Amino acid sequence: MNFLHIMSTHNHSDLHSKLSLGGLLVTLGIIYGDIGTSPLYVMKAILGNYAITSDIVLGGISCIFWTLTLQTTLKYVIITLSADNHGEGGIFALYALVKRTKIKWLIVPAIIGGSALLADGIITPPISVSSAVEGINNFLPMETSTIQAIVIGILIVLFTIQQFGTKLVGKFFAPMMLVWFSMLGILGMIHIFDDLSVLKAINPYYAYHLLQAHPEGYFVLGSVFLCTTGAEALYSDMGHCGRKNIRISWIFVKLMLLLNYFGQGAYLITHEGKTLKQLGGEAGNPFYLIMSDWFQPIGVVIATLAAVIASQALISGSFTLINEAMRLNFWPKVKINYPTELKGQLYIPSINWLLLLGCIGIVLYFKESGNMEHAYGLAIVLCMIMTTILLTFYLILKRVNMSFIIPLIAIYSIIEFSFLGAILPKFTHGGFVTLIIASLLIAIMGTWFMAKRISKNYTKIVKIETYKKVLAELSLDLSIPKYATHLVYMTNSNRIDEIEEKVMYSILQKRPKRADIYWFIHVNILGEPYRKEYRVSEIIKDDIYRIDFYLGFREPTKINLMFKEVIKDMVKNGEVDITSRYESLNKNNIIGDFKFVLSEKFLSNDSDLTFFENIVMNSYFFLKKFSLSEEKGFGLDSSSVKIEQFPLVLHAPEIIGMKRVENFHSHN
Repeated sequence: MNFLHIMSTHNHSDLHSKLSLGGLLVTLGIIYGDIGTSPLYVMKAILGNYAITSDIVLGGISCIFWTLTLQTTLKYVIITLSADNHGEGGIFALYALVKRTKIKWLIVPAIIGGSALLADGIITPPISVSSAVEGINNFLPMETSTIQAIVIGILIVLFTIQQFGTKLVGKFFAPMMLVWFSMLGILGMIHIFDDLSVLKAINPYYAYHLLQAHPEGYFVLGSVFLCTTGAEALYSDMGHCGRKNIRISWIFVKLMLLLNYFGQGAYLITHEGKTLKQLGGEAGNPFYLIMSDWFQPIGVVIATLAAVIASQALISGSFTLINEAMRLNFWPKVKINYPTELKGQLYIPSINWLLLLGCIGIVLYFKESGNMEHAYGLAIVLCMIMTTILLTFYLILKRVNMSFIIPLIAIYSIIEFSFLGAILPKFTHGGFVTLIIASLLIAIMGTWFMAKRISKNYTKIVKIETYKKVLAELSLDLSIPKYATHLVYMTNSNRIDEIEEKVMYSILQKRPKRADIYWFIHVNILGEPYRKEYRVSEIIKDDIYRIDFYLGFREPTKINLMFKEVIKDMVKNGEVDITSRYESLNKNNIIGDFKFVLSEKFLSNDSDLTFFENIVMNSYFFLKKFSLSEEKGFGLDSSSVKIEQFPLVLHAPEIIGMKRVENFHSHN
């Protein structure tokens, strides 16, 4: 069955209300890549270089069982998936929901969580692909550098095909992940019978006992946590598949994962006293050790393909995240392509290549997957804590009973801070890499948001009423050469009766711009993902109009096309005459010309900035150099755009205190 056909035959609301075999298949292909590839490295990370004992194995599997149950199933699949924003999930969608509480500081967990999730997008592809490819060592030992080269090669191919959309690999995702999960379940099932005592791990006592008795006790949690790292990505990708499909397919996925973990555990208990190295040499990984020799090459191929699919889900998730960040004013405007007609499918070239560079850097720095485990997890546990904070306010907003909220949030705070404490000692072994990446992203998002806020505070707004008369007269003043038949300005003013002072300055003073009709366009980005509406306000008939666009945060802002469509509607309804006012052209029904005027701000030397504002604004203008120009951001045709430079003056000293002196006569 064609994966893309399944996707396109569901419209957006269907996906969230309907349960279908196609929908379940798609969900397997898109949602579970990250969490589904964790059996590749979790048990290996828990055992490390220790000798195998039944205490470690039973305790480790007990921890995995309860983490998947409490953290993934209860917190994410049951509770957090309910917090959807018109069917969309993810930390920014959750922030858009709780923004209504008007609590300003909630932006902090949103930015930290979003940055941490992006940082995870740089580590997941290398660790998943490396863990899979290293399986080759079981039957064909290779140098680390050769493995690195193979991993980098796979990553380059994966990132290069992004520009064509997932259509290329899409057809193949769902069936491939079905094969992968079935393989996990079957392999596990075969080995559970090696030692049925492994089933005792369902008792949480063994988890408690491990944390008490193991020499590294509590710190084992840092490795256990790797089994739930895909939960946050699962929530972010909700918009692609719908809540019901995720909840039902999770039953199958969780069962297959647990079968595999228990199978690995039973195999290990039968080899008590040995270390992984003794069982499988340098490449000793329980995931591959439970495979028959003849099946290992097939297993490596299937695992590598599953790892590529896991990486794909995170790359797509990163594009969606940046798109939402741009809409929320957290990220500079960057170019977005829509490679397929599929709703929600987007490709951001700059982010794609930055992610690839980051992934290659991680592979070269850490060399093998075992070393990456230290960097992995720290970013995601931060993201989970931030989601918990936002979720608390969401539940309060939904008026959920406090007797439910308080114990729930207390339990998850204890679980997540325990994971954080267990992962922190890994900081010096590689955790700092994730933190550096996340901090850099937090700095960009924070700077962009604060600069936009500062800039908005210093934008002077004036009443249009004051200028109505002069604009109407300017339209008819033949002593001023005509600038354009239709003159269009983008405005940030939310109120219909107001406009920025700089717009009036541009029309009346910068160089008086006579036009037959003045248009003011305002774009409202809404808290919901998919909506395309507009409202027209007539300020002076046949002279001044304002158009307000209301767009969902996932909709592309193609102002050029949208504006044309609005004009066409207005002409059809007889609301406006857009034929040229030049006599010869009017006679022949030629449409008048449209000219857009955009303003670009620069920091004025007259600004009197505090030290903090100075850093924020200078960083903002530095980042702006790399971002998309206003005209491209709004999807305008550059031939009809005029860019005007405007000084942004912050804290202008009002009185300079000049002193007049009398005429000075020189004495000869």
